[in-house]
Amino acid sequence: MLKQKTIHKEVTLTGVGLHTGKEVTMVFKPAPENYGYAFVRVDLEGSPTIEAKVEYVTETERGTNLEKKGVSINTSEHVLAAAVGLGIDNLIIEINASEPPIMDGSSKYFIEALESAGIVEQEAPVDEYIVKEIISYKDEETGSEIILMPADEYQITAMVDFGTKILGTQNATLNRISDFKEEISAARTFSFLHELETLLEHNLIKGGDLNNAIVYVDKKISEETLEKLKKAFGKDDIKVTPNGILDNLELHWANEAAKHKLLDVIGDLALVGTRIRGKVIANKPGHKINTSFGKRLANIIKQEKRKSVPTFDLNQPPLMDIHQIMKLLPHRPPFLLIDRILELTEDSVVGMKNVTMNEPFFVGHFPDAPVMPGVLQVEAMAQCGGILVLSSVPDPENYLTYFMKMDNVKFKQKVLPGDTLIFKAELISPIRRGICHMRSVGYANGRIVVEAELMAQIVKKK
Repeated sequence: MLKQKTIHKEVTLTGVGLHTGKEVTMVFKPAPENYGYAFVRVDLEGSPTIEAKVEYVTETERGTNLEKKGVSINTSEHVLAAAVGLGIDNLIIEINASEPPIMDGSSKYFIEALESAGIVEQEAPVDEYIVKEIISYKDEETGSEIILMPADEYQITAMVDFGTKILGTQNATLNRISDFKEEISAARTFSFLHELETLLEHNLIKGGDLNNAIVYVDKKISEETLEKLKKAFGKDDIKVTPNGILDNLELHWANEAAKHKLLDVIGDLALVGTRIRGKVIANKPGHKINTSFGKRLANIIKQEKRKSVPTFDLNQPPLMDIHQIMKLLPHRPPFLLIDRILELTEDSVVGMKNVTMNEPFFVGHFPDAPVMPGVLQVEAMAQCGGILVLSSVPDPENYLTYFMKMDNVKFKQKVLPGDTLIFKAELISPIRRGICHMRSVGYANGRIVVEAELMAQIVKKK
């Protein structure tokens, strides 16, 4: 079983933001298990956190920009690609500006910094999405398309066609994510001359120089443009090399542009929030389609997780039997609706109930066609959650649990005599002041039968 990874110690690097031109300090810090990636704006009051999630993508014109509650992070993809490329699952990225340093326009220096911090294994297993069928997304306007298909490991192929003589069509493939450092990480960002002129006119790329972006010359340079470029890059002279690149910058690979597009795909799909086991084929990728596909994939993963039925060996001794449950819960038969607790952590609990024909509620609830009342299914889920919240205090026998709210309650299948109900409750937010907000799902016969968001509070007995 693959284990999650983070870094051993914090590490700092500084540089200049590409578009702002301001010096930026960025600190990578270890993160706990199941944390994922998150940016922390230490330059703002309260040091707000923006989780690296595709739901926070707001702008993809010049990079992938995230925004949460008015706080933004720009050009996130190069940093996130480095984390994915090194197999890091959990990482805190503190930054004193809205934009990470551009460095040389690749992920190379982020790789070096993270490796210098040391990469350590954690105890929790990796959350990996295993692709079982083809998933595709196409932008009809641009012709860009991304396809994800089953494969033994995470693989990416990027195919780009810029329709220019200077660059034309290029392809790049990464067959193993472990090869990212050597094969992809040093691929630098690039721009065409006509794009560069537009950026200069809008007073952008203040932090640009000829060492952090490849500039492909796709048109004849006027004297006026040359003077602007000299001023922008602080150069006395600027030339076009025989291979059509501005000044004397040497390519690392002939297909460096395609490799950088592949790098961007990895960084953008990091926002899905889980490792991927499958092959990505990206035709004419860009931040817009990358993140649009990422949103679709994240939604598919979310739906599949909701539908996945946990499996437990019911012949094994439970974590808690009925006697141990009654030491925690104040309920007693016939209103004690949980028979066993199978699993219990700080933020989740799994319980079980055997539904039998001699349940007292069947006497009056459709006696000729017995079906477990939905309200009692919700009560059973709540009792399961009660075990979770009561286990957070040292003297649970001195507390009672009360409902505060129920949201999004759905009954999907009938629960009949003979069914075995499995309930799983997970915290939506940490328990504070005795208030527990959780999402609960009930399963029977390999299917979801009931689900709800529940809020309860534990109150000390008087």
